[in-house]
Amino acid sequence: MKRRLKKFLIVLASLYVIIFIGLYFLQEKMIFMPDSLPQDYLYSFSENFQEINLETEDGAKLNALHFKVENPKGVVLYFHGNAGELSRWGIVVQKFVELDYDVLVMDYRTYGKSTGKLSQDVLYSDAQLFYDYLLKSYSEDEISIYGRSLGTTFATFVAAKNHPKQLILEAPFYSLDKVAADRFPIYPVSWFLKFHFPTYQYLKDVSCPITIFHGTDDSVVNYKNSEKLSKIQTKEKLNFITISGGTHHNLDSYSVYKKALDTLL
Repeated sequence: MKRRLKKFLIVLASLYVIIFIGLYFLQEKMIFMPDSLPQDYLYSFSENFQEINLETEDGAKLNALHFKVENPKGVVLYFHGNAGELSRWGIVVQKFVELDYDVLVMDYRTYGKSTGKLSQDVLYSDAQLFYDYLLKSYSEDEISIYGRSLGTTFATFVAAKNHPKQLILEAPFYSLDKVAADRFPIYPVSWFLKFHFPTYQYLKDVSCPITIFHGTDDSVVNYKNSEKLSKIQTKEKLNFITISGGTHHNLDSYSVYKKALDTLL
C-alpha cells in the first residue's frame, strides 16, 4: 500500500513539474496567437482607408490601417485582442466608421505584416508610437482610445501617459498575473511570467473618462477582473457597464452595449 502511494505521489509530482516547465516555455504562444500575412497582401474594405507602416527604434515595422470618413466626429485608436490580424480587425472596427469616426488600428509585432520581437516594454512603447502618429493630424480632445481584451492594457497605458478624450475598455483584465492565476491556480505563475501587463497600475493614472464593458459569462477573462478594476480610485469618472449573459466574443450583439457606445461616440 505504501509502495503504491509512493509511486502515485512520484507520478503526480512528475506531472506537476512537466506541466510547470511546459507553461514556462509555451507562455508566449498561449498569450499571443498571431496570424501572419505576406508583405504583399492587399487589404480590401468597402470604406476609405490608408495602409501605413511605422518603424520603431529597434527596427521593427508595424503595420496599421487608418480608416477615414468625411467630416469625422473624431478618431478612435483601437487596440485589438490576442488573435487574428488586420484583415479581420479591419472589419470589426467598421462599427466606429459607421458612427462617423476615423479609426486607426495597428497589428502588434508578429501579427499580420508587422515584424519585430515581442516583449512587454516594446509593446507598450509601440502603442504610444501610434498615439504620437495621430497627434500629427488630430488634437487630443478628438482622440478616443478603445481596447479589447489583450489590447485593453495597451489602451490603458496610452491613456495614462496622455490626455485623450476618453478611454473605452471591452473585457479588460486586472493584470495578466490574475488571468493566469485564475487559469492555473496550483502554479505560482507570477514567478515565471515574462509578461505581467499590470493594467491596474495604469488605470489609476488615467485623467479622462473611462468606460468598461464586461460580460458576466466571459470564460476567457473572468468578469471579476473588471469588478476589481472598477473599484480603483481614478482621476475621472469610471462607468462600469455589466452585460448580463455576455461572453468574451459577443458583447456588441447586446442592445445595452450598442446604446452605450452610441452615447459615448
